[in-house]
Amino acid sequence: MNYILNIETATKNCSVSIAKDGKTIVCNEIAEEGYSHAERLHVFIEQSLKEAAISYSHLVAVAVSQGPGSYTGLRIGVSAAKGLCYALGIPLIAVDTLKVLAAQATITSGLLVPMLDARRMEVYSALFTPNLDSRREVQAEVITEDSFKDFQEDLYFVGDCAEKCKSTLSKDNFIFLEDIKYPSANQMSLLSYEKFKISDTVDVAYFEPYYLKDFMITTAKK
Repeated sequence: MNYILNIETATKNCSVSIAKDGKTIVCNEIAEEGYSHAERLHVFIEQSLKEAAISYSHLVAVAVSQGPGSYTGLRIGVSAAKGLCYALGIPLIAVDTLKVLAAQATITSGLLVPMLDARRMEVYSALFTPNLDSRREVQAEVITEDSFKDFQEDLYFVGDCAEKCKSTLSKDNFIFLEDIKYPSANQMSLLSYEKFKISDTVDVAYFEPYYLKDFMITTAKK
């Protein structure tokens, strides 16, 4: 039995799951406006292990959502994952955040467009087929009325951008699945296990989150 700890902190959702052979057996998460990841993450890890009736020694790997997403959230998740992997001597698996988000939707045709808020009218987005094969790489883009205009098939949008993008992306083939808002460690289980089976891991010492664009620090005006 292969137990993998999955950590997802790229958005407002602080999420942890324990998976056995690619199937989630425990998931603890909470989405809060205040980004309580620093306070919640390790509590959720301990709680999840307890509910799964296993210890750290049972883990064969730790998987972490690699981004794009919140700079602080990603740092917290990756730091925790690295620390566990180093202490336990187990591999680290990095999973694409937008693929995790897209994995929550079930469609049989068209394309999935996971989008995460990147301030103003900018989003992080990608395109996937119903089988989660990549159709377009992750990118940061400013949403306008011309965005995705060349696609004739149905596009299913998921993520936390519906409120600000729905009025702009108004073509008949644009469908917003507004119930799917944040990526979850629940959907990481199969994705991380598939990577584990082929030893698709990252270097614990040198791995960095995928921020996609530079983190800008501003100071208040005096």
